[in-house]
Amino acid sequence: MKAIIGLGNPGDRYAGSRHNLGFMVVDRLAARWKAPKWQRRHQAQVAKVSLPEGQILLVKPQTYMNNSGTAVREIAASSGIPQEDLLVIYDDLDLEVGQLRLRRKGSAGGHKGVSSIISCLGTDDFHRLRVGIGKPPPGVEVVDYVLGDFPDKEWEIIEKVVASACEAALVWVKDGIDEAMARFNGLYLKED
Repeated sequence: MKAIIGLGNPGDRYAGSRHNLGFMVVDRLAARWKAPKWQRRHQAQVAKVSLPEGQILLVKPQTYMNNSGTAVREIAASSGIPQEDLLVIYDDLDLEVGQLRLRRKGSAGGHKGVSSIISCLGTDDFHRLRVGIGKPPPGVEVVDYVLGDFPDKEWEIIEKVVASACEAALVWVKDGIDEAMARFNGLYLKED
């Protein structure tokens, strides 16, 4: 079994925020794969789907972003999923809106949700799919920016990015991280 984990914050207040891109991608995968109803397990919402490549656990931690690691550790341990079979999807300030980047492992890059996962798992050796949100404009605090909603003009790109992130996750499931990196790391979707 593999797990695809989207990071975000629970509740309607954050549903359309930049910080919830991970949730958006996992929700889209759940719809695409006709996942059963979400269930509450180990501080997360989870749905298990069966694909020709095997079983996939879709996960949305409900611990709030900065404590995502507690839910990820519990899900991985209870399901017997090794860290190399985890794909964590999250927003990234260092990538422009419209960019995706997959990584095999590495530092948190300042992302507190990823930092929590590294701390709780005791390793940075898990796969990630970073989805660009760009830097905040001058005078806007990072926390306000990531917890804010996308402006209307960016939603068309975000829709395309979420669809592309779903495709990248599917390639990861079918063909592995190297193939997913080769196909998606140069992707940069822009306005028409």
